[in-house]
Amino acid sequence: MQACGDCHASNFGGFASPERQLLFDINDFDETLQAPWEWDVKRLAASIILASRELGLGSRRCEDGVRTMAQSYREHMREYASMRALEVWYSHMDAEVFIEKATTAAAKRRWEQVEKAAKLQTAEHIFPKIANVINGRTRIVDHPPLVYHPRESDLMQKHVIQMFHNYRQTLPAERRVILDRYHIVDVARKVVGVGSVGTRCAVALLMAGQHDPMLLQFKEALPSVLEPYAGTSQYANHGERVVTGQRMLQSASDVFLGWTRDEEGRSYYFRQLRDMKMKIDLENMTKGDWLEYVEICGWTLARAHARTGDAALIGGYLGKNDTFDSALTKFAASYADQADRDHATLVKAIRAGRLKAQDTAAA
Repeated sequence: MQACGDCHASNFGGFASPERQLLFDINDFDETLQAPWEWDVKRLAASIILASRELGLGSRRCEDGVRTMAQSYREHMREYASMRALEVWYSHMDAEVFIEKATTAAAKRRWEQVEKAAKLQTAEHIFPKIANVINGRTRIVDHPPLVYHPRESDLMQKHVIQMFHNYRQTLPAERRVILDRYHIVDVARKVVGVGSVGTRCAVALLMAGQHDPMLLQFKEALPSVLEPYAGTSQYANHGERVVTGQRMLQSASDVFLGWTRDEEGRSYYFRQLRDMKMKIDLENMTKGDWLEYVEICGWTLARAHARTGDAALIGGYLGKNDTFDSALTKFAASYADQADRDHATLVKAIRAGRLKAQDTAAA
């Protein structure tokens, strides 16, 4: 089946569907590949233990989080097994599920605020905050070290325009029609998350009129970390691998998802930037919110896996009792313990001067 490849608790979130609904789903596919379904579930389980520890929860509550996710995954997978194939494919998760499942009035208000903020994350709302007219040109405002124009900015923009033309060809004809109304007016580099540090990433500002902006992000796509264990991707362009995997696993995807190469043969994919992106603050969640969140993550992962895997086969293996839940909880605790030991070894090596490290917050 199609695996996410990096299915941890922070790689879920809300975004806009083509119909402008706010959906909740997996939202990171850099490592997606055909692989065993267990790998995603184990990755998510271990991340839940580690995140629970960061929230200051005791070992019992940490394990409760994994059991909650595992039970949700197991029970919903069995539900998908009884559905028709098209029913599974058409199923989706509205972000309002968090409001509906909130167990307290305070939690309901928090999720309503999160949803309201997400609906303001559109190009027309973001544009005044990130762009300005500088020397007669509309440009992206620098916010170093995360967003900035390099010294060779004009040359980079020239290369991006060439990549953009090639990316355009990967879109369906009807989407090229609307894309052709826009033209690139500025490009800036963008620093991305920890797992992608060192890869090439940038933001392009496009305009179809004075007050008609669109923001596209393009990001370098490297081989999936799963390839040494699950086999080489069938796609020569890793941008196509990412885009195709995303379309398989998500209930709805960005209409401007596409891929390209640069002159040196590097793979990239394009997507809209922060289109109704729902920001979920895991670090400040209450214990109750956290359990509700991981339950919905388990449900979401089951829906994604059921789209390309055999839900009946997986559901039959998982069974009706909690044997799987208990085994997964034991695995996740052991894996998280190893991760904590590895991190302690890293910190010790840095303090001893054997490794060099820089505080990015102070950079």
